[in-house]
Amino acid sequence: MKITIDGVTTDVQEGSTILDAARQMGIDTPTLCYGDTLTPVNVCRVCVVEVERSRALVPACSRKVEEGMVVHTDSERVRTSRRLVMELLGSAVDLSTAPEALAYIERYEAKPDRFGPDSLTVAQAVKVDNELYVRDYSKCILCYKCVEACGVDHQNTFAITVAGRGFGAHISTELDVPLPESACVYCGNCVAVCPTGALMAKSEFDLREAGEWREEEQAEVDTVCPYCGVGCNLTLHVQDDAIVKVTSPDDHDVTRGNLCIKGRFGYRYVQTRKPA
Repeated sequence: MKITIDGVTTDVQEGSTILDAARQMGIDTPTLCYGDTLTPVNVCRVCVVEVERSRALVPACSRKVEEGMVVHTDSERVRTSRRLVMELLGSAVDLSTAPEALAYIERYEAKPDRFGPDSLTVAQAVKVDNELYVRDYSKCILCYKCVEACGVDHQNTFAITVAGRGFGAHISTELDVPLPESACVYCGNCVAVCPTGALMAKSEFDLREAGEWREEEQAEVDTVCPYCGVGCNLTLHVQDDAIVKVTSPDDHDVTRGNLCIKGRFGYRYVQTRKPA
């Protein structure tokens, strides 16, 4: 079907979203809660665009295209909305480990500090209760990506959900039990989709705390997980001749970015050195 985006008419596949169409045309539309392998949940609202004859701005990540639709992805109304979203997020949570969000703040000239120095609403201690990953909810923007990854989209463990309402909404384990007592299987798929570093591998967290995390110096090496015959692809992040983190590519047919506890965290045996 034919639609017009930013003055250019193009053909798009029926069933595509506005975000799909924009990407097809090379238009960089910001997203935070959207993931290529996840069901859109429409909560961050940073991807909103203007559709002619539509009263409100619509989320590009989930709105399906329609024949003859006319879309504006960078109008003043859109930019104002995105700017306010980033100001609200930036004033409420710590985005220091969220490079995409920081880039959007700069891109839309957002000024989170205009709400005052005391506007941080979710400041809290980092939860370190296991040796695999940490939870820092002062960085959580409630994007729901971890909930989706733990639920029907990927893991089907349902160990985490959003509890509470309004300002009291927060990510929680089932029945709010401690993580080690929950249904969590420590696959780390929630860590993989987190856009802000609220969920972070403990290896990365420890290096950041020590001031030794140097992402710009890290090499990435693709390999295959050695633990079973499924054939999951791994990307090893290597710093100072040591593996510091393991991820998996979203476009791999086997994993779609997902791994089990062994694939994501069971790499330390590789760099165990025997004493000379």
